[in-house]
Amino acid sequence: QAQFRESGGGLVRPGGSLRLSCTLSGFTLQYYYIGWFRQAPGKEREGVLCIENSGGSINYVDSEKGRFTISRDGAKNTVYLQMNSLKPEDTAVYYCAMNRFGRCSGEPSDFHYWGQGTQVTVSS
Repeated sequence: QAQFRESGGGLVRPGGSLRLSCTLSGFTLQYYYIGWFRQAPGKEREGVLCIENSGGSINYVDSEKGRFTISRDGAKNTVYLQMNSLKPEDTAVYYCAMNRFGRCSGEPSDFHYWGQGTQVTVSS
C-alpha cells in the first residue's frame, strides 16, 4: 500500500500564496500519475491538477488557470501545488492521490491511496 501525506495549508488573505506538499511513501512517486483534489464542506471532491509520468500536467478547474502550478521532485518523492493569487473560493481541504489506471483525469473515483488532506482557508 502507498501512503500520501499533504502539508503546507493554512490561513491566508485573498491575493496571497501557499505551496502545498504531497509526499509519498511505499512507491516511487515519479513512476505514477498524481492528482491534486479539493473538497469544500457540503460539496463533492473535485480534481484540480494532475501531473503525468512525463512531468506534464492537466488542469481541471477553470478558475485556477494561471494561478496554480503542479510540479514534482523525484529525489524527495514529493509533488507540489503552488497556489498564487488565492481567492476565498479556493477555501477547501486539499488532497493528493494516485491514479489507478496510469493516466491523468479529474475524476476522484479514478484515484486511490488518498492522503489525509490539508486545510486551505482564504479569508480577510
